[in-house]
Amino acid sequence: MDFYDIRVIKGVSTAVVLDNGEIKEISNNFSSGAAVRVLSKGTWGFVSQDNPENLDAALNSAKRLAETAKNRSTRDPVKLAPIEKPTLQNLPQIRENPGDIPIEDKVKLLLEIEKNARIDGIKSTSAVYSESLVNISYSSSEGLDCEYTLNRVGFAVSAIAQSEGVYQIGRESRFGVSGFELFKKHDAFGLARRAADTAVELLSASTPKGGAYPVILDQELAGVFIHEAVGHAVEADHVIEGNSILAGRTGEQIASPLITVYDDPSLHEFGYYPFDDEGAESKRTTVIENGVLKSFLHSRETAGQLGGTSRNSRAQGYASPVIRMSNTFIAPDGMKFDEMLSELKDGIYLKGSRGGQVNPGEGVFQFNAERGFIVKNGEITTPLRDVSLSGHTLEILNSVSAVGNDLEMNSGRCGKAGQLVPVSDGSPHVLMKRAVVGGSG
Repeated sequence: MDFYDIRVIKGVSTAVVLDNGEIKEISNNFSSGAAVRVLSKGTWGFVSQDNPENLDAALNSAKRLAETAKNRSTRDPVKLAPIEKPTLQNLPQIRENPGDIPIEDKVKLLLEIEKNARIDGIKSTSAVYSESLVNISYSSSEGLDCEYTLNRVGFAVSAIAQSEGVYQIGRESRFGVSGFELFKKHDAFGLARRAADTAVELLSASTPKGGAYPVILDQELAGVFIHEAVGHAVEADHVIEGNSILAGRTGEQIASPLITVYDDPSLHEFGYYPFDDEGAESKRTTVIENGVLKSFLHSRETAGQLGGTSRNSRAQGYASPVIRMSNTFIAPDGMKFDEMLSELKDGIYLKGSRGGQVNPGEGVFQFNAERGFIVKNGEITTPLRDVSLSGHTLEILNSVSAVGNDLEMNSGRCGKAGQLVPVSDGSPHVLMKRAVVGGSG
């Protein structure tokens, strides 16, 4: 046995789900368990269990799995990049402990939030509240022993408008590493109304004529683009597997010099963690600097193989860790939004995200925006619906001609290897000389 590590995870979570003003679900979940990995001559053995007791037995099981696999097929030795014991500093401070607030008050608040989305023209509404408190302790055969406790809180509200057989949806959400003070930080009632207003306004919006246009992306859509099209392509496991257009391109100019991209798990955003699931302290990684690809995102194994620093190995619960983003964003530059509209002159302004598809190996993507607007002579005019953005990642990155000064982060969960983990992505407004816009309906 060359190496082993053990994670013990204990958590409690609460969720409230409303549908059209009715309580659909109130749930309280308690969980505790452990994840054990053993590395033996290039082969990993992994065991997870719902009971954090009897870790010696789990360690022996993981060791047997590694040795059985190693005997069946020999692998090259694995070199793990070194890490230092993490320093737990600048941890998020909780002002209002969600555990101190009665469930009745949480339900009452969520009902009030959802009520604000029931304006004229809205046919149905839904709202979700979630909170979690997790304690993670990590130890390894190298003598590392560290732990942290983290609160996450958030809500989402959706409103569906209908007219003459056409349905449109508006959605707003806010999640963070925070206590109940999140509801004071964000105007939850105002956001609910905004979701409803968006849904109603989209009913009368036009569908765009497909084609290539100069485009401005808002903070949310540009953030989703950088997460999906760039972030996944710089995850080192994808690079090693040959599933990244960015393989072998570190040190090359791959984007406009205006583009700088960071992944930073130390930021107190939804993707925050004080150390990753291999015990590596969270620090900022410069992914792209002034258009030049600087670094991939690594686990200890890939950092040992490719060179680099490990700080992005993450797992959902007791699963085996894989390389994941944390808080990924385009750094702000100096341009104001109204200056960007003047520079765009005639084109399309795209706002919000409704998901999409990306192939990091081929570098092609399609994202659906929540809505758009035709811009004429620097003025925002006709609203658009069912609108998409598609193209080739490197072409889009190189077509950026202005980056705004108004960085905003958005929270969500990212799926990979059958696991979901909390992330944030963000950007200022971004102006692109040319992008393909089409109907996404």
